[in-house]
Amino acid sequence: MFANQYYCLVAGLKEYTLDADVKGFDAPALIAEIREGVSKRDRHAIDLLYTYYDIENIISLRAGREQFSGLGHFSRQELEEELRQPVRLPAWMGRVIAAFRAESDPETPAEERSEESFEHRLLTAYYDTCARSRSGFLRRWSDFDRTLRNVTAALSARRLGLSPAGSIVGRGEIETALARSSAADFGLRSEVDYVEQVIAAMGSDANLLEKEHRLDALRWSKAEELACMHYFDLDYLLSYLVRINLIHRWAALDPARGRRMLDALMASFSEAGRRTGEGAEQTGQTPDNERDE
Repeated sequence: MFANQYYCLVAGLKEYTLDADVKGFDAPALIAEIREGVSKRDRHAIDLLYTYYDIENIISLRAGREQFSGLGHFSRQELEEELRQPVRLPAWMGRVIAAFRAESDPETPAEERSEESFEHRLLTAYYDTCARSRSGFLRRWSDFDRTLRNVTAALSARRLGLSPAGSIVGRGEIETALARSSAADFGLRSEVDYVEQVIAAMGSDANLLEKEHRLDALRWSKAEELACMHYFDLDYLLSYLVRINLIHRWAALDPARGRRMLDALMASFSEAGRRTGEGAEQTGQTPDNERDE
């Protein structure tokens, strides 16, 4: 099966410009435009990418924090209602919520209760769902994202003198090494090629904001790498959206830095736009998603 090619959609993305202080950058509007420009089947992968923010928001709500991402599918009030009675959440999220609620019942026998936290169960279910996605990018990105977050969580736990085991999401060999290994690199140098970069970022004398920027620079680089040789298909758009999410985050924290990241993204799309013209001339194809399900 051939992947849909979104020539016009990708070419149009290079036209987005922002003020020097990044005012006017509207990530949700841009995401909605891309979502509406793809096929129904491809839209599922985009929706799954942004389900992560719903999970982050659920975790924040349960922790009583004010922090709430606007990149999720649901408002704060809607998520509060869904936590009481899941109706619109994906079925796999509803099952996690229902199971946790059942275990929280005082009458539930202790042997029927899981030691895994609600948050870990949601994240594990999310990454398992991504691992079954038809999008190669989403499968590889979610695996990278989980590992990166696990490595940083394990390093933070180690620094505080705590066991990393309670901070790790997943049940694979890498997760086991992070939970049990006492080696400086958790014995993962041959398995995780960026582990030294993460250790260097987390162990530097830079402030927290700078450390986060170094980690996001790694995410940016990986998103580009995973979409290498993909110029107009779903995987390219997902890579673009991952980077848009990073810009959104830094635009809110640091307008100047967000602007630099945006410039880098627009430069990559300038090249994609050039290839669009060349491809249309050579193939004579009609742009965008005329080939659907």
